[in-house]
Amino acid sequence: MNYHKYQRGLIFFGLLCLVYNIYEFAIGKYSTQQGIIFMIECLAGIALIFLPEIVQRLFRLAIPEKIVYFYWFFLVISVFLGTSLHMISRIAFWDKILHAVSPMVLTALGYGLIGLLMKEADIRKTSPWLFLLFGFAFAGLCGVFWEFWEFLCDTVADMNLQRYATSNGHLLVGRAALMDTMGDLLTNTVGAFLMGVFAFIQSRGNTAYFEEYRLKKIAKKNAEN
Repeated sequence: MNYHKYQRGLIFFGLLCLVYNIYEFAIGKYSTQQGIIFMIECLAGIALIFLPEIVQRLFRLAIPEKIVYFYWFFLVISVFLGTSLHMISRIAFWDKILHAVSPMVLTALGYGLIGLLMKEADIRKTSPWLFLLFGFAFAGLCGVFWEFWEFLCDTVADMNLQRYATSNGHLLVGRAALMDTMGDLLTNTVGAFLMGVFAFIQSRGNTAYFEEYRLKKIAKKNAEN
C-alpha cells in the first residue's frame, strides 16, 4: 500500500519539475539545447521511477522495498532536484551529496546481486566479507561509469557537470580541472565505505542480515500480477 502511495507522490513531483522545465524553455531561460536536455532528463527520471517494476517483469526479480525506497530518494535528489530544479548549479556541494548517497544505494544493490548469484545458498553460513567487499567494489565501479556520463553530458551539452570551468565560463587547466572529478571519486569511495561500515555493524550477531538485501527470482505467474 505504501509502495504505490510513495510512487504516485514521486510521479506527481516529477511532473511538476517537468512543467517547470517547459516553462523555462518557453521563456528562453537557457539555450535551446540545454532546455531540451533538461526536459529529456526529467522525462527519463519519471520513467526511471518504474525501473524496479520493469526489472521485476523482464527479469522476474523481486527487489527489496528498502532498496527501492533508497533508489527513489536518489532519483529525487539527482534528477528532479539536482538537474530539473538546477540545485547542482545553485549549490556548490550538491554534486558531492549525490556522490555520497549514490554509492550507498549501489553498495546495497551489490549486496542484493551477490545474494542472487548465490542462488539457494544459506547466507547465514557465508562470510559477511563476501558481501562487504563485493558491495564496495560494485559501488566503486559504478562511480567511475557515472564520471563517464558526466563527461558525455559536458561534451554534448556543455553542462559543466565536472566543473572544468568557473561559473563565469573561465576554463580551468591542469590540476584545478581535475579537482572536481577526483573529489567525486573520493566521495564515492567514502560513501561506499560508510555503507559497508554500517552493514558490518548491523551484521554483527545477525548472520542473516544480508538476507534483507537479497534479490530473488520469482515465479513467472507472480511477476505478471
